[in-house]
Amino acid sequence: MTPQHDGAGAVPAGLRLPDASVTLSTASVYPEKAPSAFEIAATLGYDGVEVMVATDAASQDLNVLRRLSEYHQVPIKSIHAPCLLLTQRVWGRDPWGKLVRSKEVAEALGAEVVVVHPPFRWQREYAREFVEGLARMQSETDVLFAVENMFPVRARGAEVGMYSPGWNPLDQDYPYVTLDLSHTAVSGSDALEMAGQLGERLRHIHLADGVGVTNKDEHLVPGRGGQPCAEVLEKLAADGFSGHIVLEVNTRRAANRAERMEDLAEALAFARLHLAAADRTWEVTPAGEVSRRGPR
Repeated sequence: MTPQHDGAGAVPAGLRLPDASVTLSTASVYPEKAPSAFEIAATLGYDGVEVMVATDAASQDLNVLRRLSEYHQVPIKSIHAPCLLLTQRVWGRDPWGKLVRSKEVAEALGAEVVVVHPPFRWQREYAREFVEGLARMQSETDVLFAVENMFPVRARGAEVGMYSPGWNPLDQDYPYVTLDLSHTAVSGSDALEMAGQLGERLRHIHLADGVGVTNKDEHLVPGRGGQPCAEVLEKLAADGFSGHIVLEVNTRRAANRAERMEDLAEALAFARLHLAAADRTWEVTPAGEVSRRGPR
């Protein structure tokens, strides 16, 4: 289809967006709780929600989550397993038990992905079996276990080993990976290069920004830090990425609900704009004809 020229510039007649969904993490509304995330996602037009299973009772309850999803007509696209330091007691202490429970909840709710962090180094037995054990679990379900890139912790200029077998998924044979752009800021990684190297293993994005402060996981609204958020989105769109783009941003400093919604609306607009950018690279010739240059 040839786009029409409106006299002021090139306007594609049928802008094609990639199949990737743009969803909202329940962590993005903290200190509000999971129900607020569903309400805000529905109001702003997100494609779904990622549930961060945390100390919030609603995030742990399958029946409550189902009712929230049905009431607001917002699908639950992914489950973030409770593997943070602050959630060590959520769904029990056994790390494998947490993953099994996350998988079961995902299957029951129709979620496609379970986000997993690599083990902490003191979880020695879990860490020793993590790669092989996760592969076995993956073979038993259609839900994707996507291991998230983390970052090194530094003390007095030296790197402290926080995770085992390591924080960088490029070094491990995980079938699927979540790429977090706030974590790439802390680790000093090249997010665009990492996305390219992960290739088909990259199935999930935690979209956020950061300026690279040592040991500080900022989760800024995309566009407010130094990460190549726009370039990563445009690359994903050009490559036909069909996974999830999850806005996982920090809105704790918002003075009220209205300010929080402004931040989350800005984040959603940023994602949609740059997912579309790869498909709207058009130019007007001197003769007034509109042609496509192709993805940039």
